[in-house]
Amino acid sequence: MLSEHRPTRRSVLRAVGGVSAAVALGGASVLAAASPAGAADDGLRVVDRREDDPRMWYYRFATDAIGWEPAVNVLLPDDYHSSGRTYPVLYLFHGGGTDQDFMTWDRAGIRELTAGKPIIVVMPDGGHAGWYSNPVSSNTGPRNWETFHIAQLLPWVEANFRTYAEFDGRAVAGFSMGGFGALKYAAKYYGHFASVSAHSGPPSLRRDLGAVAHWANVSSAALDLAGGTIYGEPWDEAKVSADNPIEHIERYRDKRVFLVAGTSPNPVDPFDLLNETEVLAGQREFRAKLDEAGIPHESHEQPGGHFIRPEMFTRDLDGILERLRKA
Repeated sequence: MLSEHRPTRRSVLRAVGGVSAAVALGGASVLAAASPAGAADDGLRVVDRREDDPRMWYYRFATDAIGWEPAVNVLLPDDYHSSGRTYPVLYLFHGGGTDQDFMTWDRAGIRELTAGKPIIVVMPDGGHAGWYSNPVSSNTGPRNWETFHIAQLLPWVEANFRTYAEFDGRAVAGFSMGGFGALKYAAKYYGHFASVSAHSGPPSLRRDLGAVAHWANVSSAALDLAGGTIYGEPWDEAKVSADNPIEHIERYRDKRVFLVAGTSPNPVDPFDLLNETEVLAGQREFRAKLDEAGIPHESHEQPGGHFIRPEMFTRDLDGILERLRKA
């Protein structure tokens, strides 16, 4: 659940590039023109921005929630500047790994996938292994991604763009670690999101002796927290339960739920094999519990392993637009 650019076939969207791509978009050049997003809101202060592209706008923030300056890409509909309409919003999260950040979905072709679609897509930083959580401990300063996303970024977006600031106006989705984050936020903040999607995202922290929770601890300690952890060692059991999607099945009621997992990860690639095997087993268990509770959901098992499937994202986006309030 860390690196999201495993396959090489051209039909798969890949999270390629890295620091150089981020610098190309979010470098030192700051527009001098007036911006609707110029003021501090909810603990955020814009320290860098780029708004020259008609669709993809970039911002970097100073915030006490994060010990560095996280960024976000905001992808606007084609007619945003001329229509005067209000739009639904999709919060779209990246996976984990040293090359994963707010640029991941742009590198993966999100502009083309959303062309002509009446929706705003917000793609924020989430840390290399932030797990869309506030960690139990950090040796590198604050890394409170949950606070940044829910308490700061979401209100900031709604204050600065024409969005529906309501349950039926918001969706959340993600890939891998970001799919976990989407499932977690949709349950933990019940009234925030009417649609939730996990593309190869694990819905269970505790299964297989807590494989995903342990991986969250190990990866965050190595990549983000300098030995700190998301869930603590030993675990903060209350925090694990609060974050664990499968322990909150009722909180998916009256939401649109979309799940994708791969059925044939590469057997000679331990990373791909272990990741998607765990994701698939977790999603099957999660789906069974949704079925037992009588909660509708759409789920797909697809050939291959741990990677973004463009055809599944397109199908998901159509369902998101059908569920949310129309522009």
